[in-house]
Amino acid sequence: MKNFAKSFLGGIAGTLLVLTVMYFFIKPKEGEMNAVNRQKTVKTEIPVTRASYLPPQGIDFTQAAEKSVNAVVHIKTEMRVKTQAYDDFFGPFRNYFYGYPQQSAIIAYGSGVVISPDGYIVTNNHVVEGADEITVTFNDKREMKAKIIGTAPSTDLALIKVDATDLPYLTYGNSDDLKVGEWVLAVGNPFNLTSTVTAGIVSAKARNINILGDRSSIESFIQTDAAVNRGNSGGALVNTKGELVGINAAIASHTGVYEGYSFAIPVNIVRKVVDDLMKYGEIQRAYLGVQIRDIDASFAKDNGLPEVGGVYIAGVVDGGGADDAGIREGDVITAINDTPINTISELTGAIGQYSPGDVVKVTVHRNGKEKVFQVTLKNQNGTTTLVHLGNEFFNDALNVSLRKAKMEELTNAGIDNGLVVTGVKDGILKRGGIVKGFIITRVNGKDVNSEDDLNNALGLSKHRIVKLKGIYPNGTRVSFEFML
Repeated sequence: MKNFAKSFLGGIAGTLLVLTVMYFFIKPKEGEMNAVNRQKTVKTEIPVTRASYLPPQGIDFTQAAEKSVNAVVHIKTEMRVKTQAYDDFFGPFRNYFYGYPQQSAIIAYGSGVVISPDGYIVTNNHVVEGADEITVTFNDKREMKAKIIGTAPSTDLALIKVDATDLPYLTYGNSDDLKVGEWVLAVGNPFNLTSTVTAGIVSAKARNINILGDRSSIESFIQTDAAVNRGNSGGALVNTKGELVGINAAIASHTGVYEGYSFAIPVNIVRKVVDDLMKYGEIQRAYLGVQIRDIDASFAKDNGLPEVGGVYIAGVVDGGGADDAGIREGDVITAINDTPINTISELTGAIGQYSPGDVVKVTVHRNGKEKVFQVTLKNQNGTTTLVHLGNEFFNDALNVSLRKAKMEELTNAGIDNGLVVTGVKDGILKRGGIVKGFIITRVNGKDVNSEDDLNNALGLSKHRIVKLKGIYPNGTRVSFEFML
């Protein structure tokens, strides 16, 4: 029993010794434990950055949305197209000898913005381009037929009109005053869902995404993260006051649907285009008369430029506005009318708001010094003359309506002159495959650019045989003969 007691007590003593050693060597000190606890507490107090944005307190989108949905319309366009045989080079001749080609209709949808109570509506050119019939549906479900007043492919804008009065409409804001991070609403008809409003912020300004495909195009888009999809094209981008600040035009996407990047045409450009189409029927495009390029770090270093900023003038057009004012090759444009300029898209967007004959203040850096020039802008022909689109006329012999081709239509087609077919009635040309948008360039070996030119050229027909040359909207050039 004695031996058992000694062994038992000895075991207890050994166990206590081991526990004591473990306590002092393994247990963290009180200060260390508190430090760990504090660190965990600090981590839980760090605010978490979230992907979505929360509007600041006090911002209310309801009034802007209510005002916008009643002024944004749904646009349905119908385009009658020929069968594939029509596009064949010999198609026009086959149609002439064997009757009319088979036709089918393409239906497309988009949006538009009412900008006046008497029915003027602005939309994208690509929404109504080539349309034979346009139907506008308002938020109250009224439907009206619309006609095209004018188009501006270089800015992807078009102006259409319905016969109505007292329509709800949006007033212009100022897109130059928009700030990155400012809240905006996109209003339109995505996927044919009428009167849809989405919200986002201005992600960037003066974006060039190279979608218009022409050297003379103006791309200076407002980038937003407001959800925009098919059918939103031509709809409104408005600020929280309900003012129109842009026309939605495109998205950047790998899938064809919204992925977080949408683009709108700034309203300051929209206003200029609409005013030109209303007054003249054609855009009054102004030019500085310079060849330009963006400046990056490498270019700045190679050319001894003190900083990366502005737009570099690589050449000056003889007799252009910049040349007359004294601007020279090697100058760096830094501002237009005191608005900072750092990219080509900012420069084209700024100049795109003016007409030939307007004077702008151009700030440049030259040899480390700042210089200011007053530049009188000119048109593509190097003058300050404003171009008036000729009236549409009807030719009885050909049974078609025509008008003089616009400068940008000529530029896009790579031709110098022509008459655009605006309507085709039953007759020789319709059987020959001539469609709306076809440009007649020569008749009986003579260039045609006016009604008088056409009548004089037709008067040269021998034995009533007419030789006609022209170009289709898809770029196909044709030359054929027929008898009146």
